[in-house]
Amino acid sequence: MTATSTSASLTPGQLWARVRGLLIALGILLLAAIVMALVRSGDQHGRLDPRSADPQGSRAVAELLRNRGITSTVATTLDEAVSTVGPATTLLVTAPDLLTESQQTTLHEATKSAGGRTILLSAGAPSLDTLAPGVRSDSPSPVTVRAPRCALPAAQRAGDAELGGERYATDIPGADGCYLSDGMPTLLRLPGSADGDTVLLGSPDILYNDRLAHRGNASLALQLLGSRTHVVWYLPSLSDASATRDGDGHDGSGEGGESTFVELVPSGWLWGTLQLALAAVLAAIWRARRLGPLVTERLPVAIRASESTEGRARLYRKANARDRAAAVLRSATRTRLAPLLGVPLTDAHAPETLLPAVSARLASGDRDLRPLLFGPVPTDDAALTLLADQLDALEREVRTS
Repeated sequence: MTATSTSASLTPGQLWARVRGLLIALGILLLAAIVMALVRSGDQHGRLDPRSADPQGSRAVAELLRNRGITSTVATTLDEAVSTVGPATTLLVTAPDLLTESQQTTLHEATKSAGGRTILLSAGAPSLDTLAPGVRSDSPSPVTVRAPRCALPAAQRAGDAELGGERYATDIPGADGCYLSDGMPTLLRLPGSADGDTVLLGSPDILYNDRLAHRGNASLALQLLGSRTHVVWYLPSLSDASATRDGDGHDGSGEGGESTFVELVPSGWLWGTLQLALAAVLAAIWRARRLGPLVTERLPVAIRASESTEGRARLYRKANARDRAAAVLRSATRTRLAPLLGVPLTDAHAPETLLPAVSARLASGDRDLRPLLFGPVPTDDAALTLLADQLDALEREVRTS
């Protein structure tokens, strides 16, 4: 051991050397994300958005409608959607299952007697009872090219189109079921009051930019959306304040009208997180398992005792472990002194047994050896070096006495 003072804490330079690689990688990822967001922000608005040029956007069909003199607007809240309904409006609801029960009730009450057309995309069991009473859904089918096989004029003129998804069944008189899958329609038109109607599409693929030019998709989309002079694309949003109101228009989420984070997270994500946590626990158990008892192996080379001692001393010095080093030095000295004094090894570390035997062997029996053999931790490296020298001197004195 040396008298140089050391510390286990990292210097700023060492800390920077350790974390700079991670920080550079994170910076590159952040910069790439910002660049991608800026590049795509002009054209990317989302799935089924008439402003989006993405493969699953709907700008192409919106442009075709505009060329025919049909205007399009986007509504992201229920209040915006309800305020536009009327006999000259086609209301396209892109995610009816995302609406709460109170939102569905409000939407149905506003559209059932408005005289316009309401198109529900991929409506399933969560929304059919309210938005399309009397209609049942069955397990989804794959999207593929299907023939109309119905008397609906729009379907007959469009011919084959790519449909699938939700399949429907109803006993409502005058309903038109088209593009059958195992005998059940994937397009269902329900007659309404005042020349209005409701159209259920099992899948939205005919409205996607990258699918519009296939088969009769464009013709069917234009006829379904172009029956009125105005189209409202209702894109439901979780940030819509109407989602927290009950059927009477009051806030149903508590005093402040705010939902907790857990309430806003879909149940599928919660179950997925639970499964990931369980998988992590199982992986930890697997990696921590014991493969069998420890086996002692012979070293491939012989290591000199001086090298082993120096290596351990360097580790103690690097960790600033003066307490551990002092304890090892004192314990080794007491273990070597005990046989010389006739003290059993089991009592070598008992002060009441070892100290009287050492005092009796030495010429000066009035020395207080307790601080040396059982004393406190040295305060610095110099004190530790002095302790090692004093222990060596004591052992030599006992051996020569």
